[in-house]
Amino acid sequence: MEQQLKKPELLAPAGNLEKLKFAIHYGADAVYIGGQQFGLRSKAGNFTFEEMKEGVDFANQYGAKVYVATNIIAHNENLVGAQAYFKKLYEVGISAVIAADPALIQACRQAAPDLEVHISTQASIANWKTVEFWKNEGIPRVVLAREVSVQEIKEMKEKVDIEIEAFVHGAMCISYSGRCVLSNHMTARDANRGGCAQSCRWKYDLFEDGIDDDAAISEQADEDYTMSAQDLSMVEHLPDLIEAGVDSLKIEGRMKSIHYVATVVNVYRKIIDSYFDSPDQFELNPEWVDEIWKAAQRSLSTAFYYNEPTHRDQLYGKPERIPKFDFAGLVLDYDEQTQIATIQQRNNFGVGDEVEFFGPNFYHFKQTITELWNEKGEPIDRAKHAMMITKIKVDQPLNYYDMMRKQK
Repeated sequence: MEQQLKKPELLAPAGNLEKLKFAIHYGADAVYIGGQQFGLRSKAGNFTFEEMKEGVDFANQYGAKVYVATNIIAHNENLVGAQAYFKKLYEVGISAVIAADPALIQACRQAAPDLEVHISTQASIANWKTVEFWKNEGIPRVVLAREVSVQEIKEMKEKVDIEIEAFVHGAMCISYSGRCVLSNHMTARDANRGGCAQSCRWKYDLFEDGIDDDAAISEQADEDYTMSAQDLSMVEHLPDLIEAGVDSLKIEGRMKSIHYVATVVNVYRKIIDSYFDSPDQFELNPEWVDEIWKAAQRSLSTAFYYNEPTHRDQLYGKPERIPKFDFAGLVLDYDEQTQIATIQQRNNFGVGDEVEFFGPNFYHFKQTITELWNEKGEPIDRAKHAMMITKIKVDQPLNYYDMMRKQK
């Protein structure tokens, strides 16, 4: 008898409390966040314990989980307070921590033995024997290195009974599993302790080795060279990862915008649910791919999942022209009788602009703004002020937390 496929968890990034709520509202089964210690995104809107508690309470209303990244490579001074930190995470209701350093894993187990530990992608797990090692250590889930293939994942699942989490969308690091030393060397900001300066995305001149000449080879090119990879996207190949047995499909991007989080989660939620509604008849809807490009910041690639990446998976030369969209407004209310929506402004918009409304479960429609009022009901031409409350005549019904965007 053929084994029935298990629907994977959709795991989304949440750089702050507002992004957490959007991610869950738009379909994430779980979110991962950073606290104010031990995480690799020091510039993200990292959570206080009070914000974590509010996030956990919100997630519980939707049956979702909250994980905390504690994935730095720790130096001696970084270990101070670790046990107290993990104990507090358990007390506020965090479902699991994501860690790579054995010292932090040990600290968590000593201070909060009932708090799950997931092994971070920073541990560079790329073979089934390493997966087996962590299972024997009592770890319930590993986050794979981004350098593994679909075939390697299948072998891991066949040989080891453990949950596997794999990235499906977002930025790729040019260093192996994010173990970067460029940032530290060039800026004294340690990427392995949360200070990445994204040195690989800078533009560089290229010189020929051994030639004593100030003229850079790259001056002959249309664009300076970078060491930057295209972003990962498995939006067109998600069934391959589901059928390989991946238990959690992870979206990268705790530093990304609310528009990015909501859009990407919405698409992957739709694909997962559509596939499980009818696996044998599943077909990819081109609209789902088009939607992903509305949130894309760079060209997209399948990275290591099918072949070793080549120069085609790098960013060089003239960048691909990608349409840019602004998160223009958040729907706060909708009146069925008048067909007027109350919108909180997030970016400048006004009468005559074509906008697109979208919401969970891939609800979309476009229209031109023909009538616009301020909070007092006075007619205005543009919503110029940040977070101002406006009212718009809309063509179709809307719901709280639907979003309005506008092409730049």
